[in-house]
Amino acid sequence: MSEHTVPGSPDELAAALDATGYLPDQGLATAAYLALVMHRPLFLEGEAGVGKTALAQALAQITGRPIYRLQCYEGLEASQALYDWDFGRQLLHLRAAEAAHAADDPARLEASLYDRRFLLARPLLQALEDSPSVLLIDEVDRADDEFEAFLLEVLSDFTISIPELGTVRAQTPPLVVLTSNRTREVHDALKRRCLYHWLAHPDFDREVAILRRRLPEVTEQLAHQVARATATLRTLDLLKPPGVAESMDWATALHTLGARELDPDLAARTLGAVLKYREDTERVQFLRPEALFGG
Repeated sequence: MSEHTVPGSPDELAAALDATGYLPDQGLATAAYLALVMHRPLFLEGEAGVGKTALAQALAQITGRPIYRLQCYEGLEASQALYDWDFGRQLLHLRAAEAAHAADDPARLEASLYDRRFLLARPLLQALEDSPSVLLIDEVDRADDEFEAFLLEVLSDFTISIPELGTVRAQTPPLVVLTSNRTREVHDALKRRCLYHWLAHPDFDREVAILRRRLPEVTEQLAHQVARATATLRTLDLLKPPGVAESMDWATALHTLGARELDPDLAARTLGAVLKYREDTERVQFLRPEALFGG
């Protein structure tokens, strides 16, 4: 699609995503399309590795928009998401002004210290200024309640007030994609502001299609066997069931070792590509490999 193009329907959006290598189901394509045309944030919830972040990246690609990513974490503050002042450059400017005897007018000097060139824009401000854009707010469930409340205020009108410079308003609201791994419940007030979609693990046929599309060097037989084995692992009540990202890593690791099909011994030796907790690895190794991976 050409730059800044908005697909004309959910089916057109699904086809465009497909062309990038991202294979959405009908529900996800519809939710993403509505977020685009309604200028509403899209809240994506689901297990890690199911493609939430990748969807935002694919949407930026097909619409020709720049993408700005805000990675959330405990203790994240508004200044780290909005803007900060470059104190080092301000200090250099102050010293240069003093050397040039420009400090005789304190009011003028103070105003010059808060010029736009000294402002360090963070992801939220960048997304509003560089319009239209895609704003990815990743793992919002890791942020604190206070940051959630602040985020709700920003998303209500896509406006940021900078006391020293004035108000910044997005000419076109960014396409906002919020993701959550559901480590905690996000407040209803934020969810109500958004369109919501739960991303489940793909079914077998779609996972095979994803592996074949993203990893064309992997044999068809290996892709089928990795998808089937990964689906089996997800039934074992693991601490961290593998997502699509892990199945792709696993298939890539097996291919790197020269595998054209999955055998129990090689599967057991490459579990580190698909399982990320010692307890999960021990649980799987305790079971008969043939029962899990064939043979």
